[in-house]
Amino acid sequence: MKILVINGPNLNFLGIRERGIYGTTDYNGLVEMIQQKGRECGCQIEVFQSNHEGAIIDRIQEAYFDGTEGIVINPGAFTHYSYAIRDALASITVCKVEIHISDITAREEFRKISVTKEACDKQIYGHGLDGYLEAIDFLLAK
Repeated sequence: MKILVINGPNLNFLGIRERGIYGTTDYNGLVEMIQQKGRECGCQIEVFQSNHEGAIIDRIQEAYFDGTEGIVINPGAFTHYSYAIRDALASITVCKVEIHISDITAREEFRKISVTKEACDKQIYGHGLDGYLEAIDFLLAK
């Protein structure tokens, strides 16, 4: 299976940004954890990160043509207001899982709103970095 993991703005600052919320593992540690899961499952996993909305939209659209069979996306702050990313996700018919490291329902009011959720098949939040592994397992089970 070919899976695309997309990380949005500030995810590259894992281990630096708000450690009490996001933990101390850095972004390279997250990518290695995801790649290890791919090796264990025998699936091909590409990890993509951008702080730019348009680059994320471009990568989602590329997934339509490159044989991607499932998408895991942590849109970061774009979760709460990017209808453009939501529309890009809705245009791809593969299974999609929205992931959040923290429990977005227990944080600031604006974080409780996800405009991208409805374009995905599942939403996982509050499970730390393990949520990425849960999302991959969900895709593999589909």
